[in-house]
Amino acid sequence: MSTPELTLRDLSPGLLALPWDQPLAEWSPAEVPLRDIAVGPSRHLVRFVETDGRRWALKELSHRVARREYSVLRALEEEGLPAVRPAGVVFQAPSTKEDTAILVTRYLEGSWQYRRLFMRLPPNRPAHRARLFDAMAGLLVELHRHGVFWGDCSLANTLFSRDGQVLQAWLVDAETSEVHPTLSPGQRNWDLDILVENVAGGMIDLAERLERPPEIHPQLIAEAAAIPDRYHALWDALHAAPTYSYGDRYQVEGKIRELNELGFAVEEVTLQPAGDAPGRLRLQVGVGDRRFHARRLAQLTGLDVGEGQATVLLGDLQAHQAWLCRRDGRESSDAEAAASWQEICLRPGMERAHAAVGGIGSPVQAYCDLLEVRWILSERAGADIGDAAALAALAGRAPTDSAARAAVVEPGTGWFQVLESP
Repeated sequence: MSTPELTLRDLSPGLLALPWDQPLAEWSPAEVPLRDIAVGPSRHLVRFVETDGRRWALKELSHRVARREYSVLRALEEEGLPAVRPAGVVFQAPSTKEDTAILVTRYLEGSWQYRRLFMRLPPNRPAHRARLFDAMAGLLVELHRHGVFWGDCSLANTLFSRDGQVLQAWLVDAETSEVHPTLSPGQRNWDLDILVENVAGGMIDLAERLERPPEIHPQLIAEAAAIPDRYHALWDALHAAPTYSYGDRYQVEGKIRELNELGFAVEEVTLQPAGDAPGRLRLQVGVGDRRFHARRLAQLTGLDVGEGQATVLLGDLQAHQAWLCRRDGRESSDAEAAASWQEICLRPGMERAHAAVGGIGSPVQAYCDLLEVRWILSERAGADIGDAAALAALAGRAPTDSAARAAVVEPGTGWFQVLESP
């Protein structure tokens, strides 16, 4: 094969040294640091390599599709959207078959495919699946807000990662995606229709593979059909333009608080006379990225974590600040409380929690799980059980009483699961 054309954003020696002039299918484990990572169904060959301490996902495509997907992923990265990060694209010279290219993306550490998640969720636990669908609806809202038409939204094209006690969905396939200044309602509804059809089909296919009874199919279809409701609820919260009387301007604060609780920072508020409603003002809110709590935590501590993790950690920081007030008999400043919390709670807590889950996942996520386990077990016990019992439950060494069995971490995965019943 002739010399390929390389565009790489990471100039690590190991990545440059890969045999880019050879077809991806012919790469040999004896010569290339390939890693065996399970993938879901794909129209294209996907392989993984590990070089210079990092993992990369490689996908074989035609020149035209690879160029298009690389461009879309670059645009998503510039907007800070939850999608895999493009690391490069290699255009191989035409051979006896069609022209081929290799798209290189950074492997999303700590992520899971839906198949692995569903295999571990009992079929009678729809609340767990609901968290996954909330994440998918949130991802689609974020894409649409930035003018991105996905075109093939499906479980197979989505990865999920832990972010505090919520899931974060990530786009991993942008072959059919388009980036526009804005999307019309028709484009957004079209994407939603694709999502419902693909998710329902994917869930039924997986249920059959797992030999689940056919009686569960209508329930799975109904759950998929309800995802647009989750989408519209979030979209309306971000884009609704309510009207208030001039004397009810205080309600603006309530709207801002609602958006902040959803994780969105409000960048601009406009109140204009409502032409169709004399004496009333129409509220329009300019909303930024879904990083409100993450930015607040970064301001206080310098920590860079996910929005869901920041929500959990800020709650723990506020509880610590209240404890300092009771201990010292005075109000402590935010800066004092943040420094004390990191020294007394966060750093030692992350170390113990991460060790309890066998070093799986990130220390920050392990600490978030410790806080959640301790809260659940304390609620059921009617008193604070303390860190020791929570760490035991986190490590899977909990006693056999029903309360302790309420919270477990699946061994070897770091995935926290709150059981709906003992």
